[in-house]
Amino acid sequence: GKGVSVLDMSGLAQKYGAVMSHVKIAVKPEDLHAARIGMGDAGLVIGCDLVVTASLDALSRMGPERTRAVVNATTSPTAEFVKNPNWQLPGSDLTHDIGEACGGKNADFVPAAELATALMGDSIATNMFMLGYAWQKGWVPLSSVAIERSINLNGVAVEFNRKSFVWGRRAAVDLERVRRIAMPAEVIPIEQHLSRNLDELLERRVQFLTGYQDAAYAEKYRNLVNKVTAMEKEKTGSAKLAEAVARYYAKLLAYKDEYEVARLYTDGAFRKKIEAMFEGDFKLVYHLAPPLLAKPDARTGEPGKMQFGGWMLGMFKILSRLKFLRGTALDIFGRTEERRMERALIVEYEQTVDTLLAGLTRDNLALAVEIASLPESIRGYGHIKAKSAVAARAKRDELLARYRSIPIRAAA
Repeated sequence: GKGVSVLDMSGLAQKYGAVMSHVKIAVKPEDLHAARIGMGDAGLVIGCDLVVTASLDALSRMGPERTRAVVNATTSPTAEFVKNPNWQLPGSDLTHDIGEACGGKNADFVPAAELATALMGDSIATNMFMLGYAWQKGWVPLSSVAIERSINLNGVAVEFNRKSFVWGRRAAVDLERVRRIAMPAEVIPIEQHLSRNLDELLERRVQFLTGYQDAAYAEKYRNLVNKVTAMEKEKTGSAKLAEAVARYYAKLLAYKDEYEVARLYTDGAFRKKIEAMFEGDFKLVYHLAPPLLAKPDARTGEPGKMQFGGWMLGMFKILSRLKFLRGTALDIFGRTEERRMERALIVEYEQTVDTLLAGLTRDNLALAVEIASLPESIRGYGHIKAKSAVAARAKRDELLARYRSIPIRAAA
């Protein structure tokens, strides 16, 4: 019985493209004129995406004396993360901008996607969850009967949408209780905590490398870290270089080859994760580029992915037991250019660490840590990893030249 106008402003149908709807509701249709909401004229902003809600276009519709906002505070990466793996979402800046545009206490930030997904099993529930939250706050000029009637008339996932709306209403009344129901407290295993000191950092990686290869491989790692720890303490009294070596030597040692992929798929953790995400019967399909079978892509020249059925899990179990072949003459996967590069990076890192220890002083400790941390930039697989390794090697040579040029001062 009211007048309404809707204007959908759709950007790219991917992350990084804003999708915004201007909705106007009036007592009667004659009261509606321009479909677009003017600058500072929004009575309510339902922000289902934090990045879009903090965009200039959205912020310009908010007015400090007029606008209420309920914003999904669950953040998700945008396409910028694909181009820059070091990019960090500036969440605190975004929430500050929205709060300022609405005028202090007029904005509610709710982890809606996190809660809705936990409660309903699908992040699409976030939209109705947030509408329910806004309605319960008294910010939507419609009756709940009208909204539920529209859900029924729409005829798509009726019960799912109705429940999502109700959960949003409950969250507006007692957010903490809804949070406890959605995500009951659980004991976090010690292996999921961040390492609190060098000993913990070392032992966790020793355990991982033992599973990755064997105890001898892990002991090789431990010996180098212990050597750095002792010499650094003697020369500088610090443990920063040892921490860097503990992190990045392990990273290079545990390169993800075919044996490791097979081990990770068959150690039980992957299956548990899948079963926690999906109910009932489901089928697994693997997309792989086996080095001996995959044909190069006609456009890029890189090996193309092939599709394999669930039977591949049996092959993974066999392959995971053959990890003892890694790096030996019988390792057919180890003959590829990528695997030879990964093994060479390990040897080069060991040589680099010896060079750093030979000339280590308090004056060049920071530079030594920077050099030891360079494997952080070696990421990806295939040609992507090869390209990042070339850049890391060039940077290493440049920094090592600087390191050698720093004069060593005699101790007083």
